This record gives sequence, C-alpha cells and structure tokens, in this order.
Amino acid sequence: MSGILARYNALVSADELRPDTEQAAIATRLQQLQEELEATPKRGSILWRALRGKPESPKGVYMWGGVGRGKSMLMDLFHETLGIDRKRRVHFHAFMQEVHALLREERKKESGDPIPPVAARLAEDIRCLAFDEMVVNNSADAMIMSRLFRSLIEDEGVCVVATSNRPPADLYKDGLNREHFLPFIDLIADRLDVLPLNGPTDYRMDRLGDLASWHTPLGDAATAQVREAFFRLTDYKPEDADHVPSAELDVGGGRTLHVPKSLKGVGVFSFKRLCGQPRGAPDYLAIARAYHTVIIVGIPQMTKDDRNEAARFVTLIDALYEYRVKLFATAASEPKDLYQSGDGSFEFERTVSRLMEMRSSEYMALGHGESGEKPA
Repeated sequence: MSGILARYNALVSADELRPDTEQAAIATRLQQLQEELEATPKRGSILWRALRGKPESPKGVYMWGGVGRGKSMLMDLFHETLGIDRKRRVHFHAFMQEVHALLREERKKESGDPIPPVAARLAEDIRCLAFDEMVVNNSADAMIMSRLFRSLIEDEGVCVVATSNRPPADLYKDGLNREHFLPFIDLIADRLDVLPLNGPTDYRMDRLGDLASWHTPLGDAATAQVREAFFRLTDYKPEDADHVPSAELDVGGGRTLHVPKSLKGVGVFSFKRLCGQPRGAPDYLAIARAYHTVIIVGIPQMTKDDRNEAARFVTLIDALYEYRVKLFATAASEPKDLYQSGDGSFEFERTVSRLMEMRSSEYMALGHGESGEKPA
C-alpha cells in the first residue's frame, strides 16, 4: 500500500487536485506519522511484548482551517493508506455519544473513577484514532475531554489525528465552565502537532457549482436542492441519508438545542424549531459559532399574527450574518415577500437586505467567523 504522500502527489499529477503548498506540507507530516505507526510492532508479537506494556504513541496531528481547504480529503487519504489494522475513523459527535454511553455503564458499577476503564475499552482495538471536524458544543463533553484524552494518549498509547474548523485555543470558546476544558487545549499543544490549513481556495464551495442557496416555493423540488447542498458540503452519500448524525448543541444556561442533522460543520434545522418556539440571541449565537453552514427548511410567509416568529427570524439572521455563516433555505417566497406587514416589518427590511447579500458569491467566499476576524 502506497503512503499518503505518494497518493496525494499522484492526484495532483492527474489534475484531480490543484497544487497547494499547505496541503503538501501536511501530507508530508502525515506520511511521517504513518511511518512511525507502521514501525510499531504488532500487538501481541514478541517484539511488542518486549516493550513490557503499551508502546508510547507518536505525536499526533491537529489540522485546522476554514471550510473546504482540504482537511477531510487529507484525513481520507491518511486513513485509507495507513498500513495498520488497529485504526479507526469516526465523526467526533458520534464518538462522544459512545463515550457518554460507556461512562453510564461504568457508573452503574460504582467502582470508582469511570474514565480509565472507558479509555481502556475504547483503546482495545485502536492504535490510531482519527476524528473529522472536532468541535465542542456542550459542557458535558468539555468536562471530561481533558482526562479522557490524556488517558487514551498517555496510558493507552493511542495516537490522535483530528481536523477542525477552529484552532485549539478557540475550541469551546465562551463555553460554560470553560476553565475545566483548558487542560485539553494544553494537551493538544503538547501531544499533537497543530497545523493550519487556510489557503485562499475554498474547494468545498467549488463543489456547489451553480447550486443556488435560496429555494422557493416550498415543496419537493426545493427540498431536493438543499438536500443536494448538504451532500456536497459533507461528502455524505445520498443512500445513507437516513443515518446522518444528530447533535445536542449547548446554548448556555444549562439548555441544549437538538440539531436533527449535524455533520462536518453543517447543521440542518426547521424554521418551526428555530423561530416557532421561544428562543433568543444566545441560542442563535451558539448556532452561528458551531456551524459554518446552516440549512433552514420550511420558512413560511409571515403575517401580522406571526410577529414573534418574524422577530426571532430577524435575530437569527443577524447572528448568522455576524459570523459569516453560509445559509441554504427552502421558503414560501423570496425574502422581500416573507413579512410585509405587522409589528417590526420596517426592521425586517434590513433582514431582507442581509438575506440578499448572503446569497452573493462574495459573501459565500468569506470564511466562518466574526466580521474582520481570521476565518476559524
């Protein structure tokens, strides 16, 4: 099996990938990591037993950068070409759900600290653990990650490779009880090479082609268009549409928001869930921080009786716009016709203007993050 660097260079030579110096540098570092992992004696062999315990894990890799810069592509190549059996590629949300389930099992035993036995169970058949799109959205994950990953890396010898839209210092930014999460950031700096991938080209946006972001009227045709956008942005296969992971987003104050579809920084919501229930700016800002792309389905035309829904929609769009979140939507009408009369209709005109700007190629090319910030 050829390593990642040979495969990457072959794709560039075949014009399937554009030359990219940052991608090439990361492919070189991942090649080095592959060689270190493949040089480790097989578990149970005479050489492995001679180590008198679990071998120390090589230094892992944390790739971060804006949307569409090639992080997932490099992770795919790394995992496919890594010549060991004890490897696992898993979405971070799914992994943490598994962790919490194992912790519940251990706590029932009432046998002390549940973290070490859970780490041992996770590491039974894993030498290299690869995460795509590491993001921390809730305090339950944040509270355990430092101790869990320290046990996985230092006690169990697991090598971690991860991608994220954010640098380590921005993970769980402004989160509840973040001080308990800070040792995890220190652990990343100590045990993983942090490599930025923020080249000028957003390859994922290239995949959208001429696919529009606002689809009207409501119906099967509009739904099919945003579903196609989701598949292109996440690399998810249409035949697996019934198995897209969900998430529980921490919105502060001990509350969470269920995200029906959450994958690779793309969140899918219904208008009813976001604006038909009592919600405020903290909820919408949490969404804007967590997702680089939001898909909203079922936006209706609103009348004067829907003034609360219209006001929430204004706040939602303000938050998404502030963080330069890409928006795809199915709606009953064009933005200018969504809310023409009623309390707040004058203020709604600003939202219409923002919605029109958010459809532009200039806006779509912006990185995720606050205005003026370097894309996270």
